[in-house]
Amino acid sequence: MYIFNTKETLQDHLRQCLQKKESIGFVPTMGALHIGHISLVAKSFEENTYTVVSVFVNPTQFNNKEDLDNYPRTLESDIALLKVHFGDKIIVFAPSPQNLYDGEVVSLNFNFGKIENQMEGKFRPGHFDGVGTVITHLFNAVQPTKAYFGEKDYQQLQVVRKLVELQEFLVEIVGCDIYRESSGLAYSSRNQRLSVNVKEKASIIYKTLKECKEMFGTKSATDITSYVKGIFEKSEMFDLEYFEIADTIDLETVKKILPKKKYRAFIAVFGEEVRLIDNIALN
Repeated sequence: MYIFNTKETLQDHLRQCLQKKESIGFVPTMGALHIGHISLVAKSFEENTYTVVSVFVNPTQFNNKEDLDNYPRTLESDIALLKVHFGDKIIVFAPSPQNLYDGEVVSLNFNFGKIENQMEGKFRPGHFDGVGTVITHLFNAVQPTKAYFGEKDYQQLQVVRKLVELQEFLVEIVGCDIYRESSGLAYSSRNQRLSVNVKEKASIIYKTLKECKEMFGTKSATDITSYVKGIFEKSEMFDLEYFEIADTIDLETVKKILPKKKYRAFIAVFGEEVRLIDNIALN
């Protein structure tokens, strides 16, 4: 196993690979790894000569300092988990903020168009500038052939695709299916902060999304949204931050469902002050 804490040492290691034009798969993570991350790494292993996994809690994408401070940091166990699944072939990149950001940990500004102003963009100002900034630094450091992102963060996936277009990165972005716990709760590093009881009851999120999928096509977007709000108004354990039905391209909230467009339902919920997001394809 190769572990690098600076982009300079990582680039020295990858230089021969780049010269030979061998493929590099890249899985960017913020650590606290789970089976969802492992599925991304496994897909990269299938499709590339080398795979790099970054473990980096990015400060510029948090608009809430308490959320940043509380975000789980488990580098030692992350490395152990990767070693169990992938042996010594895995390359881990775990830089400090100062190294990755060249000493100045600030966000760049991007114009991602409509997609940055929807959902997460409304509730987390500056979040996607932070995402775009860290991905820019990571792509410059790793120079991957392909990069793998889970569809749980679907809006982020679309932002990254737009970033590649804006920055003209020569990397293929691969979106991967959401991995779920047996209850249906989408795997997330934040799940570690939930009590056993709340984690079990959080199955209401995916259950509600599946009900929305069943209703789609027979009920209007307004009726479905009202239904979801009603469910969470009755919940004593979870608070709904938003629920929206949006098209899959620019993520604009739908007012009228059109037959030739693809739609997804997006949700953000708080349980024990832990923010949980999820989404589902509707058609």
